[in-house]
Amino acid sequence: MTKEKRLEQYTLKHPQEVLLLEVETEGETDRILIFKGFSSSLTGATAYDPDVPVLSEEATILSIDRAVSPYSPENPQYLEQGISWETMAQRLDQLGL
Repeated sequence: MTKEKRLEQYTLKHPQEVLLLEVETEGETDRILIFKGFSSSLTGATAYDPDVPVLSEEATILSIDRAVSPYSPENPQYLEQGISWETMAQRLDQLGL
């Protein structure tokens, strides 16, 4: 399962949370929001087809923030910030994702 699909599955199991990712692909940074099983780019285009990945396999996840849903960009309520992919991957493993 891809990183994106694992994170989407996490948000399906935790619908009260939004994940905010900072990623880098080919020298370009992007912010991706994942909520209730769907991913969307906050800085770039997002395909209409949900089967088209927003997070490429080549992308490096720089950090992950967990925020309370519904997400308000003007006043985000963070549960945790600056999580590394390695830490999040361990948590996903523990959840069987």
